[in-house]
Amino acid sequence: MSDLDEIRRKRMAELQRQQAMAAQSQQEQAVQQAQQQEAAMEFEAQKRAIMAQILTQEARDRLANLRLTKPELVNNIEIQLIQSAQGGSLRGKVTDEQLKVLLRNIAGQKRDIKITRK
Repeated sequence: MSDLDEIRRKRMAELQRQQAMAAQSQQEQAVQQAQQQEAAMEFEAQKRAIMAQILTQEARDRLANLRLTKPELVNNIEIQLIQSAQGGSLRGKVTDEQLKVLLRNIAGQKRDIKITRK
């Protein structure tokens, strides 16, 4: 019976080791996920600060409203505007009218899909 007890003891120790490793792995994943969330929040805060510098209040309001329906489009526009500002091609703040023109240009780039039935 001592052989059986020894096998049980080894198996129990192995299971405990595996469980400890799994718990450590989960903890590392949670820490990594928290760091990613913090970095994303910091990036968003920086982006908002830059947008406040380069857009008028009306233009920011328009983007905020548009974000509710087309968040990907707004992100693309914000990135474009930030790159333009960093490149030095923006003179002064972007007004609501200038933003409308930019939106029309981007919306005009979409492909029109027409379906005809016979």
